[in-house]
Amino acid sequence: MKEQSFKYEAIVIGTSAGGLMALKTILSALPAHFSMPLLIVQHLAPRSEGFLAHYLNNTSAIHVKEASPYDMILAGNAFIAPPNYHMLVENDRTISLTVSQKENYARPSINVLFDSAARVYKEKLIGLILTGANNDGSQGIVQIKAAGGLTIAQDPQTAEAAIMPQMAINTNCVDKVLKLNEIANLLIALDDNPTQ
Repeated sequence: MKEQSFKYEAIVIGTSAGGLMALKTILSALPAHFSMPLLIVQHLAPRSEGFLAHYLNNTSAIHVKEASPYDMILAGNAFIAPPNYHMLVENDRTISLTVSQKENYARPSINVLFDSAARVYKEKLIGLILTGANNDGSQGIVQIKAAGGLTIAQDPQTAEAAIMPQMAINTNCVDKVLKLNEIANLLIALDDNPTQ
């Protein structure tokens, strides 16, 4: 697939079982000047107490934080959906959180994030599905592809839980299937205007 010539503006990532190490592998490989914001849904227990964001922030050159309502989606930051809240992207490029009904038995739901981000960023969005043991995110990948965005799935053979990336691939809406250790390099290559 030929890469688009304009700058992508945001990356959304969805993961579940095995996601901690997958996210660490990707985020720790991004340079401090990486400019695209990342919005991440990792399925978490309702009382996870912010461990994931704290851990990833300590192992990454970019800033990683648990999302709060009205956070501005700023370049070079990674925002993680808090436990038991859906995370959405608003038209003004801020984050909102909701405790609306679970989707695919999950809150936060990957689909909820991906759908809202696709509406806002359209073709300037990158959607990434990582390891997981359910089908959350597949419908979101379809929405990102329909909006003209770039869709990526982790190679199921490199996933701790292969079901979620395989379900995304099965939609026929995934542009690239990459081994876990190849994903960060692609994101860096697509970040054509890093902050200096």
